[in-house]
Amino acid sequence: MTKIISDESLRRGLAHLAPVIDLKLDEAELTKRKAQLEKTVKWMDESLRESIREALKTPWILDIDPTVKPLYGNQDGAEISYNPKKPGRPSHVIHTYWMSNVRMVLDAEVQKGKDHASKHSLPRLIELLQSMSAEELPWLVRGDSANGNDIVMKALEAIEQHYLFKLRQTTNVKKLIDRMWSRNDWVDVGQGCQAVEAKLKLAGWSCSRRVVVVRSPAKGEMKKGDKSTKGRKPKQQSLALVGASEPDKIWDYSVLITNTKIDLVAIGQLYRDRADCENGFDELKNQWGWGGYTTQDMERCNLSARAVALIYNWWSWYVRLAHPQSRLEGITSRPMLLAGIAHLTEHANQSRLYLTITHASSDKIKSMISNVRNGIDHIRQTAPQLAKIDAWKVMLNYIIKKILACVPKMQAQPTFQLVRDTGLGVG
Repeated sequence: MTKIISDESLRRGLAHLAPVIDLKLDEAELTKRKAQLEKTVKWMDESLRESIREALKTPWILDIDPTVKPLYGNQDGAEISYNPKKPGRPSHVIHTYWMSNVRMVLDAEVQKGKDHASKHSLPRLIELLQSMSAEELPWLVRGDSANGNDIVMKALEAIEQHYLFKLRQTTNVKKLIDRMWSRNDWVDVGQGCQAVEAKLKLAGWSCSRRVVVVRSPAKGEMKKGDKSTKGRKPKQQSLALVGASEPDKIWDYSVLITNTKIDLVAIGQLYRDRADCENGFDELKNQWGWGGYTTQDMERCNLSARAVALIYNWWSWYVRLAHPQSRLEGITSRPMLLAGIAHLTEHANQSRLYLTITHASSDKIKSMISNVRNGIDHIRQTAPQLAKIDAWKVMLNYIIKKILACVPKMQAQPTFQLVRDTGLGVG
């Protein structure tokens, strides 16, 4: 490394890769810019897909979720909309498509601040699914209540894709809960939650669909005669339904909708796992810079967000090679694997790299570096004559096998059994 470019040089370079599409330009210049932007988008599409292609051949779940990026200064597409961290501040929305089991980014797209509804992410979602081969498709698409509407569900049903979403508690959904709460066939789905299933067809839906009503003990459980909330005005109205078998217990209710035949116990855990998306957003925004760059136009902003996602995927594979037992976030893995001094020596046609570790956890880091060296040796022994792209595939397959080997058999078996029994399209 001989120099570090300035941020302005980087912006100019990105402007060449992703030029601004301004309709006021003459036709020749506009055509030229569109061609360059299309070329750049295709290049980034291929790079992102190649970074996780081998993982797509294992059973995986696609999580779709948006995150808000607050903006400062003059930014294209900055609009004041939903912004939980800084209300009233203009923002962009980054629609993200996650591989939940390995927490990697399948794709990301930046849109205007008010475009956070599911209809804005649906076109890209369908495009991604249709671009995959049969063995690469996810066995489940999962999302929050923003995706639990007829438009999204019909689009996924049209391509025979299984999904699991949450429903907003509209008037008719509350009526469903009112009919279900007194039933005595609730099934324990773990962590103190219970579930029961039914059929539901809301106004405007094309057909009735399978729904699962899940109830969990309300926080700060209130017993009969408890006056701790007397005189307080609740922040919002809620259903205070009491179970017939446990009259002193208050429950919180949520309604999930799916087109699969997955068992109730599995559905409860599957939707709870969706909360891991927030951990990925926290890592990308606070540790990888998703929330800190400014480019003033949407084209470069989109390219920058996807480039960060690509580097995040690369680093994630490297860390999983070094530490296949569990995933380490950037805030801990970067100091461990980058805090060292290397010295290269060459003698008798042999090159040796001597590392001086400056981190306190030297024993753990030595073990991680040894795992990386084993992976490189595997490539040398297995495919020394292969091109770079083929060597990358061999390396990813090696890492995936190491990850799966660290999963306890008692935990891994039910997942694959579930996939096979429910016929979700996994070989």
